[in-house]
Amino acid sequence: MEASSPSTQTQLPISTPSPNPQKLPTKRNLITSLMEATTLRSPSFKEDTYLLSNLKPSEKKSLNELKSKLTSATSETTKNPSMWSIPLLAAAAGEDANEKADVILLKFLRARDFKVSEAYTMLEKSLLWRKEFAADGIVEEELGFKELEGLVAYMHGYDREGHPVCYNAYGVFKDKEMYDRIFGDDEKLQKFLRWRVQVLERGIKLLHFKPGGINSIIQVTDLKDMPKRELRVASNQILSLFQDNYPEMVARKIFINVPWYFSLLYSMFSPFLTQRTKSKFVIAKEGNVAETLYKFIRPEDVPVQYGGLSRPGDLQNGPAKPASEFTVKGGEKVNIQIEGIEGGATITWDLVVGGWDLEYSAEFIPNAQDGYTLAVEKPKKLSPSDEAIHNSFLAREAGKLVLSVDNTTSRKRKVAAYRYIVRKSTLV
Repeated sequence: MEASSPSTQTQLPISTPSPNPQKLPTKRNLITSLMEATTLRSPSFKEDTYLLSNLKPSEKKSLNELKSKLTSATSETTKNPSMWSIPLLAAAAGEDANEKADVILLKFLRARDFKVSEAYTMLEKSLLWRKEFAADGIVEEELGFKELEGLVAYMHGYDREGHPVCYNAYGVFKDKEMYDRIFGDDEKLQKFLRWRVQVLERGIKLLHFKPGGINSIIQVTDLKDMPKRELRVASNQILSLFQDNYPEMVARKIFINVPWYFSLLYSMFSPFLTQRTKSKFVIAKEGNVAETLYKFIRPEDVPVQYGGLSRPGDLQNGPAKPASEFTVKGGEKVNIQIEGIEGGATITWDLVVGGWDLEYSAEFIPNAQDGYTLAVEKPKKLSPSDEAIHNSFLAREAGKLVLSVDNTTSRKRKVAAYRYIVRKSTLV
């Protein structure tokens, strides 16, 4: 017999101030200022609804003109055009198909500021590329790269609004042997690009292509240890492919583990980016990853290597069990008390604190007055690189489990999350 939670559950913060509770002044330098400016420079991106009622009259006119241009086109490329199994001239196929076609056409129009001629040219080139690249069937292909799955580029869960999330991390390619094996010659590079497109196409299959629905993905790019110079060719080709053929497919770009020089680079290429593109950017320095990701993605859907609770394979078992979020202030100790545990029950828990660098322990306190408190996990200092705690305990008698997070030696506030499940004994 299982229970998702005991009869009661409380969270008790214990404030333990350090001798001098006043905040120490922080040194500010050019890099810090640039990093903050990069993060705050642009307003948050507002995603299109693709509802015709929300379009300006001029935008509706552009949509109709693009449809007319497609209808009258005579080239083989634009004859009976379709993308992602959606006919782009779908008026005769019913309202639902027509709405999906409108979403795709509006993406191309938005990418070209509703300039019909430019949007049509972009669409025509993209249709040709998809045909030559055989993009429509790429999801079913076996391309290899098993060693890169779940490591370099992969779809993993959803954000708080329901957008599929794609993670990108190229730090493994700092290993020269790995780099040569994947990018050793042009043939290998082209095969990798095909695999990278396959990952994106898998994400696109999760989209609704419906007005008011989920019509774009979230990209999280980990810049830690990324070999910039070696990956320049591959990065440029990936960027070019995506920009030319997947317009408005990304609702937000979250860069994590951002090195100090990224802000300098951003300040140089920022003038060449549109305000709309810049408004999609979210930038998190190393050590601030979990706090940033939690703003957009629930902890149970964030991979453990980024301060979340989701381990490889978890999502294959269905939706993740929701986690409870809390914060641990600087100079504070938090005790999470899980009460109502019956004798013979087994409790399993997950706990994570973004950036850790604090002390954690767990103990079981019996209800009986003459019972002895058991140290389930002795106090230990957890480093920023440690992943989420995952442990279980068999209670021989009724009582409560107390998880302690001690942040009294730090002045930094940290985000945290936990969840648990209690399996009651089936013995009578």
